[in-house]
Amino acid sequence: MQTPTFIQLHRIDDRAMADEAAAGLLAAQAHVSPKFFYDPLGSRLFDAITELQEYYPTRTEAEIFAVHGAAMAEAARDATGAGPVMVDLGAGNCAKAARLFGRLEPRRYVAVDISVDFLRDSLQHLQREHPAMQMVGVGLDFSAQLQLPERLVDGRGLVFYPGSSIGNFSPAQALRLLRDARATAAGGALLIGVDLVKPVATLEAAYDDELGVTAAFNLNLLNHLNRLLGADFRVRDWQHVAHFDTVHSRIQMHLQARHAVTVHWNGGRREFAAGERIHTENSAKWAVADFEDLLREAGFGAVRHWTDPQGWFAVFLAAG
Repeated sequence: MQTPTFIQLHRIDDRAMADEAAAGLLAAQAHVSPKFFYDPLGSRLFDAITELQEYYPTRTEAEIFAVHGAAMAEAARDATGAGPVMVDLGAGNCAKAARLFGRLEPRRYVAVDISVDFLRDSLQHLQREHPAMQMVGVGLDFSAQLQLPERLVDGRGLVFYPGSSIGNFSPAQALRLLRDARATAAGGALLIGVDLVKPVATLEAAYDDELGVTAAFNLNLLNHLNRLLGADFRVRDWQHVAHFDTVHSRIQMHLQARHAVTVHWNGGRREFAAGERIHTENSAKWAVADFEDLLREAGFGAVRHWTDPQGWFAVFLAAG
């Protein structure tokens, strides 16, 4: 049986993360990167969000893979050849990729997340289920740059990026990541999940559920900042706000001050007026044709896609 290997390429520097968060809080429009959502509690809350009735992306994407998985695998093999290296971005528990192993039959599985510690248990479990497959866990902040050691992708690869996380990036950042993914695939292909434009009420409900789980997820970011910065945010001073920006075709999430409040942290402070907001996340929604155009701008050639019957979500296969 193979043994998974682990490589930490991204140095997790608490000081640098604290500096980044503080700079965002002091910006004219206060903002905090969505990566700060994911402390241990935040990760559990997000898992709970994916089970909510209002949160359609996870189950809709799963339905697309269930119905069209065989066609996707055939198209992927046409692009990569047999036994590709599969690179899973934001792998987490690796469950989505693992469901495709039977059809794709990768010879090597490279799971990428910000820390290899997130991947150890999942890869060790997967290795027991697939003893002959080479498995590598890579700690890398690919939101900054996706660049893997050449030895990991020796030949045409399949880059896998499910879940529509591409929507969290600005248009320029999304284009850069797609170009990085194309380079990583080395002539292979990208398989990516993308959330599509739909009625505003459906979109906003998905990010502001009746049970308040998404609100708790957003507000928990303040607890994370308190630990990271030595800050004195009080959760009760803030409320969760999510709305669809029709001009930029994206959900915007904010934390809004319920009243005037001053927040202090190690080396800094900021006064927030009543109603002032901290931007925490964008989630872009696409038309199929617009995302196809973006893939081609990134240098991909042939593009195929599959959707659910309602046309709410799409999975694209782009050959490099």
